[in-house]
Amino acid sequence: MNAQLQPRLSRRAMGLRDLDAVLAVETAAYSHPWSRGNFIDSLAAGYQAELLEDSAGGLVGYFVAMPGVDELHLLNITVAPAWQGQGHGSALMQAVRALAQQLGLATLWLEVRESNHRARALYARLGFAEVGLRRGYYPAAARREDAVVMSLRVAAPEGPAHVV
Repeated sequence: MNAQLQPRLSRRAMGLRDLDAVLAVETAAYSHPWSRGNFIDSLAAGYQAELLEDSAGGLVGYFVAMPGVDELHLLNITVAPAWQGQGHGSALMQAVRALAQQLGLATLWLEVRESNHRARALYARLGFAEVGLRRGYYPAAARREDAVVMSLRVAAPEGPAHVV
């Protein structure tokens, strides 16, 4: 049998001690990466931030999401270039969706570069709809790039209703 063994992956909360590894992935993955300050500010604000790691503690990917009134806004989701194309982006997106459900939030929102066809296709496969355009949202080499705004209605978690 020639089955290739897949490493065991796990998720955990992102902390300040993780930022060197996160920034190494961020700069390898993007032409205009988030800064250390962006991550520090997100963690200080209490945004939801999780890492996906292999069994040796190597960073596979991460996400940062901001809860709001009845919504979760995905601010950053990244898979390390060496791990791309193996389903880890889908797994992280499922974790984000599960988080929205756990928090009782009805809608998941995100922006994606208009030119990022691979990510847009992933989001569409996961049920996201393109609902708007933010002109000049992202920095780019020659000029700013538009962002496609996408949303997904999130089903309520199974189980008894919460009464307030």
